[in-house]
Amino acid sequence: MSDIQIRLAEQKDVEAVGVLFDAYRQFYRMDADLQRATAYIRARTEKSESLVFVAKNAAKEIVGFCQLYPTFCSVFTARIFTLYDLFVDSNVRQQGIGKKLLMAAEEYARQQGAVRMDLRTAKTNQSAQALYESAGWIRDEMFLSYSKFLEKDGV
Repeated sequence: MSDIQIRLAEQKDVEAVGVLFDAYRQFYRMDADLQRATAYIRARTEKSESLVFVAKNAAKEIVGFCQLYPTFCSVFTARIFTLYDLFVDSNVRQQGIGKKLLMAAEEYARQQGAVRMDLRTAKTNQSAQALYESAGWIRDEMFLSYSKFLEKDGV
């Protein structure tokens, strides 16, 4: 794992991140659509609407990513970040790459003066839950989360 480098993604990384993002979306039962996944990552980064961190191995291949969305908390009247996506290529899991991505995202949020980070994960994704809890994240027992899809089928 020591040969894994974490950095903010650059425009030259969009295609490689798009491949992983497509796999991430498939994990959440979305149809494979590499063009859509890549276009989404490109749009978010070009418009500075999100921050994408990438994990590169010794061969300089991108093997994981996480995506943060900056936002605010009205209650704390402060900046927060939502960590919406974290994914590591299935061929290199269990090597601490996800944890390195998580730590880089947390450090970035601290440097930006954020007071909190939020995330959601599937109830069935126990490996992700174990990672988050081992890194000090606390499951919310105070608030319920609701969603309302505004388009057909939520996509």
